[in-house]
Amino acid sequence: MGMTITEKILAAHADKDYVEPGEIVDCRIDLAMANDITAPLSLEEFEKVGAKKVFDPNKVVFVLDHFTPNKDILSAENCKRIREFSIKYGIVNFFEGGQCGIEHALLPEKGLVVAGDVVIGADSHTCTYGALGAFSTGMGSTDITYGMVMGRIWFKVPESIKFHCYGKWQKWITGKELILHILGMIGVDGALYSAMEYTGDAIGTLSMDSRFTIANMAIEAGGKNGIFHVDEKTIAFMKEHATRPYTVYESDGDAKYKQIFEIDVSKVGFTVACPSLPSNAKDAGELGSVDVDQVVIGSCTNGRLEDLEMVAEILKGKKVAKHTRCIIIPATPAIYGEAMRRGYFQIFLDAGCIISPPTCGPCLGGHMGILARGEKAVATTNRNFIGRMGHPESEVYLAGPAVAAATAIKGKIVRPEEVI
Repeated sequence: MGMTITEKILAAHADKDYVEPGEIVDCRIDLAMANDITAPLSLEEFEKVGAKKVFDPNKVVFVLDHFTPNKDILSAENCKRIREFSIKYGIVNFFEGGQCGIEHALLPEKGLVVAGDVVIGADSHTCTYGALGAFSTGMGSTDITYGMVMGRIWFKVPESIKFHCYGKWQKWITGKELILHILGMIGVDGALYSAMEYTGDAIGTLSMDSRFTIANMAIEAGGKNGIFHVDEKTIAFMKEHATRPYTVYESDGDAKYKQIFEIDVSKVGFTVACPSLPSNAKDAGELGSVDVDQVVIGSCTNGRLEDLEMVAEILKGKKVAKHTRCIIIPATPAIYGEAMRRGYFQIFLDAGCIISPPTCGPCLGGHMGILARGEKAVATTNRNFIGRMGHPESEVYLAGPAVAAATAIKGKIVRPEEVI
């Protein structure tokens, strides 16, 4: 019996010729990552176990992105502790301040992840890096401590689900719409502890930015990881950003899948996830009666350059609705700078948008855009659970960048053609 990409990566890192779903494997890791919320718990455990060093100062990463710039005393103390630890143990990849971006956009951009890697992170959206053909997954802070110290971690090999995508994309439709469409199909537990593998000609035409978005939201279906086949676009991205060697794995023709879904992307529309689950999917055209108080464009799903380019195209020469706030958050300093050089910032400012420094910010109800009781937001973020962006009686609708931009103009949830 053949193996899937996910199984091959885990087998290689466990020094085994063959693994199968359900098997427990002890794997070498290529990277262990934590952020300003999750790292302090890891460092506390580090001290409890009496560790004297990390397994490799080049392969432990700290990104202080959730509450940056520090929003209060507690977040400042957390960041101070991580900073001091990083200095003491010689952590090479420590990011804060002007060098800091949203972790799941920053790590690929810095070339810290390549195809064939095994990456663990104390953040559930670590599955983002599957867009590069890597196995990456989120874990608890104490698990990350073990990985930081030992350079190894155990996994139960997940079953794989294949999503074969074909057809031609409609204008303005991106990977965000596809993953929301899939969540609407299978539900928030439809890929429980499974590898979500994406194939097909339609996937090949997607940008890397869209692939990162899709892989990022595997966890919203309960997935262990999301993963893409490595193609010319993947290789071009790695050549531009990384200097490390990479390994390409391909699923065998006789690999076993738990399920296979065939998706005609020409039928994927402007999908919006209504409160309060990412799987509560409806077409934006059905939601025009929803008044929106705030639009957030950014996060580890949609704060990349492709997203900002699309938003600028829709907002150019238009104004944000009078009683709607539009917050735009470029995901990294490099994306921020390039968007500014391309003139997107002037378009955003002329439209009446707020431009934030790179941060997770309002996505998790952190800061930079907290919702009050009864307020409604459209966000390009990845979760819309009750109280996710502020008051438990507020509501969040998840959408792609085009719907978010159009909604900001109308002050109601609309399809982009309604404002173009």
